[in-house]
Amino acid sequence: MMKWMIVMAAMVLAAPATHAGDKHDAGAGCDGVSTPEIVNCVMAKTAQWDKRMNAAYQKAMKEDEPKRQEQLRTAQRLWIQFRDANCLYFDMGEGTIARIDAAECMRNMTEARARELEDFGQH
Repeated sequence: MMKWMIVMAAMVLAAPATHAGDKHDAGAGCDGVSTPEIVNCVMAKTAQWDKRMNAAYQKAMKEDEPKRQEQLRTAQRLWIQFRDANCLYFDMGEGTIARIDAAECMRNMTEARARELEDFGQH
């Protein structure tokens, strides 16, 4: 029960700013004509952020002590589960805009996590 409450609190705090009806930034520069074009563009941007996130994660893992490494590993695995579940919520919305919302959710959350992990090395 406590774990569920923590996950729910995290969802409220980490929810992306993109909602159906908002003007869609779609990853800044993804101005396709069709939904598939926009989604593919946002997914490509997500892949770039994913590479940055993974590089920052690997760097943090190399530089941390074993006790902290295990905690970071656990946190990263749970974060990935949360991101995927959170963005699936957007994907389950109505209309084709739901696909854009879900793609933007993945990009937004992956970018935020990459920046967070990159900041680990600065503290």
